[in-house]
Amino acid sequence: MAESNVPLRDFDEESETDSETELLIRRDVPSGNKNNSSHRGRRRKSSTGYSGVDADAGIGAGSFLGNLFGGNTFGSAAGQIRYRNERSRERAKNSNGSYSSISKLAQLTHTSAGVAGAGTGAVGGSGCGGSNGVTTAESAAAAAAAAASGDLGNGGTHSTVVDPENGSSTVFYQHNRRKSKSRSIGNVCKLCLCSCWRKWFRPRELRARTVNLGRVNTEKFPPNEIRNQKYNFITFLPLVLFEQFRFFLNLYFLLMALSQFIPDIRIGYPYTYWGPLGFVLMVTICREAVDDLRRHQRDHEVNSQKYKRLSATNGSGYEMVPSSKLKVGDVIIVEKNERVPSDLILLRTSDRSGSVFVRTDQLDGETDWKPRLAVPYTQKLSRDSELHSIDASFYVEKPQNDIHSFIATFCMADGSEDTGLSVENTLWANTVVAAGTATGIVIYTGCETRSVMNNSQPRSKVGLLDMEINGLTKVLFCAVLGLSLVMMMLKGFGGPWYRYMFRFVLLFSYIIPISLRVNLDMGKAFYSWQMQNDSNIQGTVVRSTTIPEELGRISYVLTDKTGTLTQNEMVFKKIHLGIVSHDADTFHHIGQMIQKLSGNILQQQQGSVSSSSSGGESNKPIMFAGNRMRRPEGWREWEAVRALALCHNVTPVSDDEDNRSVSTASTVTGGNNSPTKSVINIEAPGSTDTEHQYQAASPDEIALVKWTEQVGLTLIARDLNTMTLQVKTPSEDNDILLHYQILQLFPFTSESKRMGIIVRESKSGQITFYLKGADVVMSSIVQYNDWLSEESGNMAREGLRTLVVAKKVLTEEQYSDFETRYNAARLSITDRVAKVAAVTESLERELELLCLTGVEDRLQENVRPTLELLRNAGVRVWMLTGDKLETACCIAKSSQLIGRNQGLHVLRSVKTRTDAHQELNSFRRKQGHALVISGESLEVCLQYYRPEFLELATASPAVVCCRCSPTQKAQVVALIQKHTGKRTCAVGDGGNDVSMIQQADAGVGIEGREGRQASLAGDFSIPQFSHIAKLLLIHGRRSYKRSAALSQFVIHRGLIITTLQAVFSAVFYLSSVALYQGFLMVGYSTLYTMFPVFSLVLDQDITSETAVTYPELYKDLSKGRSLSYKTFFIWVLISIYQGGVIMYGALILFVDEFIHIVAISFSALIMTELIMVALTVRTWHRLMVLAELFSLALYLISLAVLHEYFDWEFIWSYDFLWKVSLITLVSCLPLYIIKFLRKKCSPPSYLKLS
Repeated sequence: MAESNVPLRDFDEESETDSETELLIRRDVPSGNKNNSSHRGRRRKSSTGYSGVDADAGIGAGSFLGNLFGGNTFGSAAGQIRYRNERSRERAKNSNGSYSSISKLAQLTHTSAGVAGAGTGAVGGSGCGGSNGVTTAESAAAAAAAAASGDLGNGGTHSTVVDPENGSSTVFYQHNRRKSKSRSIGNVCKLCLCSCWRKWFRPRELRARTVNLGRVNTEKFPPNEIRNQKYNFITFLPLVLFEQFRFFLNLYFLLMALSQFIPDIRIGYPYTYWGPLGFVLMVTICREAVDDLRRHQRDHEVNSQKYKRLSATNGSGYEMVPSSKLKVGDVIIVEKNERVPSDLILLRTSDRSGSVFVRTDQLDGETDWKPRLAVPYTQKLSRDSELHSIDASFYVEKPQNDIHSFIATFCMADGSEDTGLSVENTLWANTVVAAGTATGIVIYTGCETRSVMNNSQPRSKVGLLDMEINGLTKVLFCAVLGLSLVMMMLKGFGGPWYRYMFRFVLLFSYIIPISLRVNLDMGKAFYSWQMQNDSNIQGTVVRSTTIPEELGRISYVLTDKTGTLTQNEMVFKKIHLGIVSHDADTFHHIGQMIQKLSGNILQQQQGSVSSSSSGGESNKPIMFAGNRMRRPEGWREWEAVRALALCHNVTPVSDDEDNRSVSTASTVTGGNNSPTKSVINIEAPGSTDTEHQYQAASPDEIALVKWTEQVGLTLIARDLNTMTLQVKTPSEDNDILLHYQILQLFPFTSESKRMGIIVRESKSGQITFYLKGADVVMSSIVQYNDWLSEESGNMAREGLRTLVVAKKVLTEEQYSDFETRYNAARLSITDRVAKVAAVTESLERELELLCLTGVEDRLQENVRPTLELLRNAGVRVWMLTGDKLETACCIAKSSQLIGRNQGLHVLRSVKTRTDAHQELNSFRRKQGHALVISGESLEVCLQYYRPEFLELATASPAVVCCRCSPTQKAQVVALIQKHTGKRTCAVGDGGNDVSMIQQADAGVGIEGREGRQASLAGDFSIPQFSHIAKLLLIHGRRSYKRSAALSQFVIHRGLIITTLQAVFSAVFYLSSVALYQGFLMVGYSTLYTMFPVFSLVLDQDITSETAVTYPELYKDLSKGRSLSYKTFFIWVLISIYQGGVIMYGALILFVDEFIHIVAISFSALIMTELIMVALTVRTWHRLMVLAELFSLALYLISLAVLHEYFDWEFIWSYDFLWKVSLITLVSCLPLYIIKFLRKKCSPPSYLKLS
């Protein structure tokens, strides 16, 4: 009979629901058909899912399984082993009639544990191949009985059931109830723990939701709070202690301090270990508590901003609530220039058309204003209070981090048609309402808002210096173990050698100084205080006092553009008319020309009316439309200014004392039904007494329209179909109004890079097509000229954003033909976009070139010299912005982010692997060029060629990434950190920069006009970008240099006293006895040497003026030469030399008493430390001198007071004085000579400058 391989299952396991289990063994007996071997060997899977038993499993014959499966007679017919609940399943089957005929069981034998002997005999008979006539099934049953007698002897029973139809036998074992109950209790505990873990620590499941309007929302959502805190009340102490004991230094001393509770290995007094450790932990806990309390206060300030929430019960119709109290379903009102506190769906606006402009530069970095539209149904309501009376709901998608898409549905309860909503109907959190008032319903709050989901969680940053010191402490620990092992090898491993070994470890533990952490933390606090009180960078705030020295190791600065490098204020700088160019000095000449022409314009307008009534040509009355040779002086200026005043998408807004505004419906006479803003109707020229303001999707267009107002042509009104211009005349009472009808509008797109408009002058009827766009696309559209290319290049080199303006006069027949074809293309079902573009391009031929304009995005103060300093300091600057590629290139040039001698390589849009390969190869051939890349192309390059791209990009002198999302910014920072291993600094001013700031090794937030999110999330906060140079070159340098010197000197202080202890133990018969007892050990690292050593934080190698004048000195800092293994081992050699000289000198010079050795060696040690501090100082400060004298005075007082440790008579003897002086001189004089020779022969770079 063939054996089948049936896998074994563990017999001890138990399901979570079964309280009692049984083992079921089945054996299929052949029913007379000898050829049915395949059927006999077939394995069947039981209802519980357990497979059969492997006959080849190596099981001992003496065990239950060995008796059961060891014999060949049983073979593969072992059948199935499974667990079954006897109480629940078998009884249920019997009661339900699944085993309906009890007579079907031919034999039922109940046996107890006492029949084991018979079973054993049966198995023995079957072991010979079944020749004794005992069936295999009976053998199996007997074996099971034997197992029951052995395994269940404590009351366990078994039952055997034989089925007469197929001969199969079943052996049931009932397990012990106590064991089963204990397992059940354990399972219940596991279940409770798992459920608690899933409830408290599992990430919140994000799901779609229904937000009711006019009804209460019962579902719970996260609170609407901004939280930059690292800890809460429960996690503060555990997390702080965890962060501290992550460092090997602190963990080592904790173990040493705990060992002092064991009497056999106790050395000295426990306070000598617990005192310094407790002080270190107390300082750290207090510092972290203060930092986190400040974060809490800043968060509370932002969360306490009040907003109007509509209320049906309040008499005024609304109530003022802080932003942290807003909930999903609340309807709030956001005024002009207010930050949107949460994600909203726009319900109503103060504009009758239902539109509002928002500034999103704090979210995506784009400077363009974005139009947003209210839900049509709610916009039609007459008052905001009616929102509570309608029964409607919004079904919105689950929260996600995509700020450019949104899907939702507006549903009425009465079953009317649903309205689909998109991102145009939303106001994301941290955007700002640019004009008017917006009313919206809250859909996402807190951590579910788009802005927060694009930010990363604040992390505890650890400086590179701390990690390097952590590595050095591990080396010192190995030295402690090695030195202790050498002592034990010399002493011998007899007796309780491990006890002596541990005592040696404790004696030499001062080689790893616990005071190192105290000195470094106090030093960092002092550096932070200096930064905040520097008069040259007023307004600087240090929010994280743990990483100030990171500013001295920066290799990459990643900066935002809008609000960081620029002020986001567009200024019109230059206009070129082909034969003449005007700038700010000659703009007033254009204004004078327009005033001179105003009389002719008025006459022509009056003439156009009589001409049209007499049936003359409609185009001829305009004096500037005839023969070019007859055009009067100032024609070019007038046509250029009029084109700029008409070709845009700007809406005038003027705020007066009643906070009223001119909206897009301003030219419509009649009443206004807007609930929160009233509309001023323009009826006469004299009604525009207030100063005009403008709103538009692009600040460039606002700059152009403001300039036309400056020279005398003002846009005073606009709606969807009309536009009104006002021409300034010498007498202000006779200003001329020009009315235009808007026939077609072609908005700007990133693909077309141009925008156009077709207008008809109301009185003359002249139809004109105006077009403006980038010079790269307009050069092929306008008529031939010989100056456009050259002048646009000149403006671009000046950092100006150029626009080419052209026009084309159309006849009625031409426009009618175009309108017919254009409308047909817009109604096309297939290829609509291509057909519309084709029709538009047919109009864009042979346009008359009017002018070339240059607009400057005004930079922050001193941005150019700051970037120049950083570049000379060896810091590579990357600009990560969400703005358009053209804008980013202009700012890169105007800010001189790209050097004068550097080229600029724009990586074109890539979507496939082949495109990326070609573009990277093209860039590889352009050495020394700056790189410009978009966010989409960056994703493709990182997907296929990440190492190659990072290698090229990090070697580039400057990189500009445009169209970057907040998440992409953080990814770029992480990639630079991982690929180069260098330290990064991120600078930003908006909410879209928070992720980048938190990911960088040093995050710097700028507190700008648009909010404080970046400032609150940063490790450092500055008022303007120009402060970053002094922050890095001066304070970063000093912090790193001082921390490196301080840490190495503290290590030297521990090494030298350990050397003394090692020499003492080696001389005095390898005894594990402390050289300096009790207070001397504590006083050595505190009273006697702490003040001079800590005064090194006042040291400076160069002055502030030198650091800024010669930024090249900063390059050496990134190499980490101030603290390295080379400098560390130099200090180790110095410590060994000085410790050996002091100890052997004291042993040679002492005469009779051991206490004299202590006095001589300890006094020489203190004097050596004070002199070494003096040799280390590069620039003396009066506090340094005071610290030296104060420590020396304290030690002299101790010599007179501590009679327990010093012999008073010997201290006042001449022998003590000359012996201490001689030992100190021998230990320090050679080091001074070496330092002097090194300074003369190989001076550092900063000394060469002086």
